[in-house]
Amino acid sequence: MPARELTTQQSPRKHPVGAAAVLAFLATLFCLAEPSLAYYPKKGDSAPHHGVRDARRKVIQGIDVSRWQGEIDWEKVKGAGTRFAFIKATEGGDHLDPNFRRNWAEAKRHGIPRSAYHFVWWCRSAKDQVRWIKKHIPRDPDALPPVLDVEWQNGSQCAKRISRQEALEKIEVMLKGLREHTGKKPVIYTDINFHEDILEGQYNDHPYWLRSTAAPLAKRYARDRWEFWQFTTTGRVPGITGDVDRNAFFGTEREFEAWRQGRFDIGTRTWHGGGPKTKVASRIPPATPAGLRAPKGAGGIKLKFAPPGRIPARTADNRDVERTGTVRRN
Repeated sequence: MPARELTTQQSPRKHPVGAAAVLAFLATLFCLAEPSLAYYPKKGDSAPHHGVRDARRKVIQGIDVSRWQGEIDWEKVKGAGTRFAFIKATEGGDHLDPNFRRNWAEAKRHGIPRSAYHFVWWCRSAKDQVRWIKKHIPRDPDALPPVLDVEWQNGSQCAKRISRQEALEKIEVMLKGLREHTGKKPVIYTDINFHEDILEGQYNDHPYWLRSTAAPLAKRYARDRWEFWQFTTTGRVPGITGDVDRNAFFGTEREFEAWRQGRFDIGTRTWHGGGPKTKVASRIPPATPAGLRAPKGAGGIKLKFAPPGRIPARTADNRDVERTGTVRRN
């Protein structure tokens, strides 16, 4: 229903308390809707969706880019608070993103952790694609683990849909190839349809990077956990002209840094050194207070303890059923 327009008889000047209340209410709604603006005030979204508000509240956020973002000013991208970047490197068995080398070098020069990703073509053999990956994706020790981008290529030259078994076999070969080449466990990127058709219940020890731009991931994927969320394709980031994909990391600062260093596996949530310290329960029972005195508040009476052999056994015959604390009473 459209709001009624104010007339001269309904001037806000005659109701200063009501106007102030309305303004306060609107400000509260704004804060509730976008509490994450304080994290990244320089970033935005040309078409924000309420369903992904939880992703915008994550402290560690990044982007993914390809040739379609044109020439990127990585200094401004860094200044906007970008914590990581997934950069397209290769596609199929014969395509190299023309902006990859520049984006790769510039992101590193400005101190942005970056990962290279390969876009899978189902029309090419897995071995051909692994050879192409090894030829063009650098074996950079300080790079983030690589990404295998698996989705259906609807509307492209390779619109072929293969069987689930064949798809999993190809994915297995390429995951193995990426890991052997970089020495790091790859991240799997996918969308809702491909995950449902092929990946549901598979590769649960690998980190997952999932796409959902209109709803929480839990409502779109049959998965217990995930590591990255691509929550919008219409993001706005200084240094990039037009729209760019924005992503959020599910984890703590410590986990993200340890993952970068190879000390924490975000896929299995296991530590390989330097993990959080936990208290180990002592196997030695605490000393008994025999011979000590009770606190002053309890009268300071010297404590007496019966030897273990003289403690009468409580049996069904000698229980006092009228006392509280007996088995039958409880």
